[in-house]
Amino acid sequence: MTDLFMITVTIISKALMIAAFSYLIGSIPTGYLIVKSKTGQDIREVGSGSTGATNVKRVLGKKWFFIVMFLDAFKGAFPVLFFRFAVQHGIMSPDLYDLSPVIAAIFVIIGHSKSVFLNFKGGKSVASGVGTIIALNWQVGLLLALIWSLITFVTKYVSVGSIIALLLAPFFMFCFDAPVSYITYCAIAAVYVIYLHRENIQRLIKGEENKVR
Repeated sequence: MTDLFMITVTIISKALMIAAFSYLIGSIPTGYLIVKSKTGQDIREVGSGSTGATNVKRVLGKKWFFIVMFLDAFKGAFPVLFFRFAVQHGIMSPDLYDLSPVIAAIFVIIGHSKSVFLNFKGGKSVASGVGTIIALNWQVGLLLALIWSLITFVTKYVSVGSIIALLLAPFFMFCFDAPVSYITYCAIAAVYVIYLHRENIQRLIKGEENKVR
């Protein structure tokens, strides 16, 4: 009984440590910090109020759109890669069902959208979400990035590209024979990102969504 209790405590402690570390990394408000340092503006008071790359573009232009997108994707990938490496190389104890990188992925996108440094506000977790998927399976992640680019280019709506790309993520993970935990994560991430885009969806229905110029 004591052994079972200690094992349970160890597993819970490990999960909490991964979640806390990943959430704090995700909470780093890259778009907010860049806009603040360049213009003195609070990005949360501009356009959609998001700290993501699309809203940064409204203030700083196309170059910074891509820079923030890359940084947010890297931010999403880093905790996932870190804990995958730690488990695979024996730095951390192995876990069932590849759950350590999945826990990291979930909490890094929550951190991005609900940053502790910005009163629990943030971005829509698209770039950081794709970053987590690249870290889990680089083929799927790059395929989603390509699909996002094509759909956004054709429709001129970033939100449409984001929603469709994330919806396809669990199916691509399944096709690439990824672990069940990875497929489940992609399904959860898709639902979460769609929820974060609920206002965009309403504007799309009304024909009021802003197009990429």
